[in-house]
Amino acid sequence: MPLWTLIGLKEGCATLDWPEKTGKNGQEDVLGMPRFNPEKCLTNCTRCVDACLPNAITRDENNNLKVDYGSCINCQLCTEVCPTGAMTKSEDWAFGVFDKKDLVWEKNSQHKIKKTEIKKDFKQSLHIRHVDAGSCNGCESELIALTNSIYDMERLGIFFTPSPRKADLLLVTGPVTYAMHDALLTTYEAMPKPCWVMAVGTCAVSGGSNGGGYACNQGLENILPVDVYLPGCPPNPAALITAFQLFLGKIQQKVSGGQQNDTL
Repeated sequence: MPLWTLIGLKEGCATLDWPEKTGKNGQEDVLGMPRFNPEKCLTNCTRCVDACLPNAITRDENNNLKVDYGSCINCQLCTEVCPTGAMTKSEDWAFGVFDKKDLVWEKNSQHKIKKTEIKKDFKQSLHIRHVDAGSCNGCESELIALTNSIYDMERLGIFFTPSPRKADLLLVTGPVTYAMHDALLTTYEAMPKPCWVMAVGTCAVSGGSNGGGYACNQGLENILPVDVYLPGCPPNPAALITAFQLFLGKIQQKVSGGQQNDTL
């Protein structure tokens, strides 16, 4: 008997029971989006604003701190320079939303959560066509992890397909470089309608720290209609699966007004 067969029999099944059962999701103690505690924020302090690479943290006309998680790259610099703990580290990594407005921090948010109208029955399977529109390959490394023995997303009926003509969902990573702009549109047009679009990674959501300039757009904004936004640099495999579940209607959106809330 081969050695690796013996090792496999000894170790047992490596595939997680999650998300079909509650339990470990493989991302315990993994840092997520910095958590904003406005009551601890100093009025004239600009340390986090100055440190934020993608300008996800700014001051509005009333000098109030504005935090846009759609632009956050999880660098944690804001938590390191904050003197009061207004920006703290957290494990809030599952930030999938239907509406991009829900990624902007808002006190006592009354924004009604948008829901997608999915006309096709995806109970049996969901086929995804992925397009790398200029990514650094960070998001791609996490997408590859979805097919390993730990997450094995095919057990959930979720598959990657090489052909856009067989895809239900277009998953886009990267800020959409000008070189990939036409190829992205061609892929979308080749998909059978109705079809849906998911922006994965901060670059696809808002451009991140790479958007704009002479070479690329600010993500999918004004290019394709986006149904689900998932920021992160990069979003981990569990965050991706959570976003797929959100799209499929198997779970409710947990983020509103830039804040995670398990009661939503």
